[in-house]
Amino acid sequence: MAAYVIADVDVTDPELFAEYRKLVSPIVEMYGGRYIVRGGESEVIEGDGTPHRTVVIEFDSLARAKQWYHSPEYAPAKEMRFRSANTSLIVVDGA
Repeated sequence: MAAYVIADVDVTDPELFAEYRKLVSPIVEMYGGRYIVRGGESEVIEGDGTPHRTVVIEFDSLARAKQWYHSPEYAPAKEMRFRSANTSLIVVDGA
């Protein structure tokens, strides 16, 4: 069953985050992930949350999504993201 990584990203250092974006795409692909949503305009139509930059990545399974997140390949890029943005990130099974 497919699984999704869903992130709300508040970019604090746009230049460093741009470098992160260059690094992360090939690593996502290496683990079989594909971007469903990557930024783009959003609008709150219910509730009080104010999203920042929304990202949704689809993986073949929850296990594969977690392998990507905890992988040695992603570790340096993840550290770069920690320095360039505040992120809320969840992993969820698909329907």
